[in-house]
Amino acid sequence: MAGGEDDDGSAAAPLLGSKRRHEGCPGCRLDEANKTNAGVPYLNFFYIWIVCLTSTLPIQSLFPYLYFMIRDLKIAKQEQDIGFYAGFVGATYFVARTFSSVPWGIFADKYGRKPCIVISILSVIVFNTLFGLSTSYWMAIVTRGLLGLLCGILGPIKAYATEVCRKEHQALGISLVTSSRAIALVIGPAIGGFLAQPAEKYPNIFPKESIFGRFPYFLPCFVISILATGSCIACIWLPETLHFHNDQKVKAIDELEAEVGDSNLEGGKVKESSDTSTKNLLKNWQLMSAVIIYCIFCLHDTAYLETFSLWAVSSKKFRGLSLTSQDVGIVLAVSGLGVLVYQLVLYPFIAKSFGPIRPLRPAAVLSVLLLTTYPFMANLDGMELKTLINIASLLKNIFSTQEQRGVANGISVTLMSLFKGVAPAAAGILFSWAQKHTTGLFLPGDQILFLIINMVAIIGLILTFKPFFSMSMR
Repeated sequence: MAGGEDDDGSAAAPLLGSKRRHEGCPGCRLDEANKTNAGVPYLNFFYIWIVCLTSTLPIQSLFPYLYFMIRDLKIAKQEQDIGFYAGFVGATYFVARTFSSVPWGIFADKYGRKPCIVISILSVIVFNTLFGLSTSYWMAIVTRGLLGLLCGILGPIKAYATEVCRKEHQALGISLVTSSRAIALVIGPAIGGFLAQPAEKYPNIFPKESIFGRFPYFLPCFVISILATGSCIACIWLPETLHFHNDQKVKAIDELEAEVGDSNLEGGKVKESSDTSTKNLLKNWQLMSAVIIYCIFCLHDTAYLETFSLWAVSSKKFRGLSLTSQDVGIVLAVSGLGVLVYQLVLYPFIAKSFGPIRPLRPAAVLSVLLLTTYPFMANLDGMELKTLINIASLLKNIFSTQEQRGVANGISVTLMSLFKGVAPAAAGILFSWAQKHTTGLFLPGDQILFLIINMVAIIGLILTFKPFFSMSMR
């Protein structure tokens, strides 16, 4: 029979074996474009990279000047209380993201990735700008919280990076998301460190009577908001990747195709439906143990970053380093640059040779040993201090990168945000306590502070062994 139709009804095979194109569906239109164009979608990848970068900058740019901002908002009754209040500002963003990450994922699946991306970037423009204009502590808390609540880009942008291109380019898309966040580790602290308090640092350019003199932390937020505006404009050319099929017959056919596809074997294993996978997620101990370990290391790393940014600028009389926001910006930017080079050059070789899990344990041990030396750096001054703290911070961030890359999993976004939300608040409270107890205990307060942070890493290290963690080391 013409068209290859057999008596046994095999004409249905093309219907169930290939995706049907639906008129007016942006996802189908993009699929067709990807079929005809086998090349790498460089322009779309560039837009994704810019969007990821600008959405991450508000997180990384805060730490160099957070201590000074809380001091100038005059919420702390004494200098030792600054860390207490700073911790909650650092935590608010992540706590808000904990509650919004799942709803944003549902929104992106129903209404499209592009609206989610645009709303997230708009929230950066609006609330990051308002944060820089904060005149009270509670205004800073609210604007930071709204930024975390409405910036729901973390999960959807990863999905978008794999959907906007052909399958053979998906790994490149995911690596762009990762690399943009590594670049933010360099650019963010530099923006925060060099542009905060511009009237004090650059009085010839920014007079005290100007808006940047009256709002000393507005300039870094304003620069990031300008970059976010550029990325929001770039979103105009981002194609939508979600499939919108409104016809009920088409939906019924798609569901039938999905059922047939789910019943087929893929690589010798039956492909489970998404509902079954979700129900079985908590029963998958290998996966959940990896997620828990990842979250513990996130807790450790975020607590370290919050503590370091406060400790480095606090007074020598409280066992701090008395660095400036610019000094801290340089230290964090150098560390970020080192992490970027490590991810691009060394990490692929290490992962290929030893797997992603095996290097985690020595990295955690070295991180603990290194952090033990931090309190003694308060006895140093001048170039010797700046050189050593740059080297120590660089090594610490590389070790942290190995820890996170070893156990990272996209399903852990909500738990990760929760742990990252707890970390700055807890670190701020402990830091404030340590500054009030520099003497009189079995150890100085700063040593107890770093000891507690190390204990979190040690717990994470212990959990990488059996019986808790039994995943293959390769």
